[in-house]
Amino acid sequence: MNTRVVTAHIPVELADQLDEISSRLDRPKGWIVKQALVSWVELEARRHAMVMEALADADEGRVVSHADIKAWVNGLPE
Repeated sequence: MNTRVVTAHIPVELADQLDEISSRLDRPKGWIVKQALVSWVELEARRHAMVMEALADADEGRVVSHADIKAWVNGLPE
């Protein structure tokens, strides 16, 4: 697998947390950052896909009216 170095400035508090986790897990900081970034990228891809699906639904008229939502909310138990 080809790799590339990416540099980022992060808050000192976050860097300190990264140091602590790295020490606790006995893993390099780069490994932890890679795991976190992979998770975030996967989450962002799923979020984007859901937004695109919702926009397609809206374009096709598959929506719920505001009045129907209000009626549903008003019917929820307190």
